[in-house]
Amino acid sequence: MYKNLLILGISGLLTASFATSSSASVNAQNTAARIESDTAQLVGRWDITIDENGKSAPSWLEVKLSGVKTLVGYFVGASGSARPVARVTLDNGKFGFTIPPQWEAGDQDFVIKGELAASGINGTITTSAGKTYSWKGVKAPYLKRTAAPVWGKTIELFNGKDLTGWKAMGQNQWEVKNGVLTSARSGANLISDQKFTDFKLHVEFRYQKGSNSGVYLRGRHEIQIEDSPKEQHPASVLFSGVYGFIAPSEIAALGPNTWQTFDITLTGRMITLVVNGKTVITNQEIPGITGGALDSNEGEPGPIYIQGDHGPIEYRKITITPVK
Repeated sequence: MYKNLLILGISGLLTASFATSSSASVNAQNTAARIESDTAQLVGRWDITIDENGKSAPSWLEVKLSGVKTLVGYFVGASGSARPVARVTLDNGKFGFTIPPQWEAGDQDFVIKGELAASGINGTITTSAGKTYSWKGVKAPYLKRTAAPVWGKTIELFNGKDLTGWKAMGQNQWEVKNGVLTSARSGANLISDQKFTDFKLHVEFRYQKGSNSGVYLRGRHEIQIEDSPKEQHPASVLFSGVYGFIAPSEIAALGPNTWQTFDITLTGRMITLVVNGKTVITNQEIPGITGGALDSNEGEPGPIYIQGDHGPIEYRKITITPVK
């Protein structure tokens, strides 16, 4: 009898041990499946809108998988260029990361916290100045075009006489002198009344030594204009770069106090840029909005927007050929 009871006891212990082991295995599998699902849901590009006490501010996030388990990314705030994110933590649907300040006031890191939701992602951002705001994000559209563009009629966005068709963001300092659209000092940016999707844009401009401006496509993607030395290594934040994202193949600038040209073709996210007759960007993808964008609604038409808050700048011809 004792022997039988002993055998039954050992058998029960083995059964319980097997059940515990099986349960642990199932739990581990479920956890791994959840992590994989959460990772797949978070990876990608996100168009974000930050609520700064009732005022909307655009932002953008890209999350990538580095290797098999590490999440990294890029983040664009309301100002500045795209900033690398060394690690994005993800646990049970909640994620977070930090980035150092760039041009902003304050000396602490930005802290971004978020979570996956049925409608996208949402969370909070604590700035380098210690202010905390809420935000919401949706998956950014691919903007792939399935057919070659058919171009419409060319439009003179600047009539050479006055600011008809444009409005200033703030106190206006722009004026027209001898057929030239002129901002003699730092002040308001200028935005076209008309909005566009895909287009070919021709711009003629002149800057002073050390000055800085930019042309925003759809009000969201800045092509940098600044006094960059020709011998400087090309970078996305220098002359003719798509700010923070795409570096030109060379700095084809003619220097300050000289009229220069940009010829830009934008279809979906794909951009080609010819500077002073030289092609420096050839059909490359713009990943997302750049700092200073008007909004993060990338799937919608947007205006042409000229930066006037970084120093003196002149434009004498601005024409656009929109897609039909």
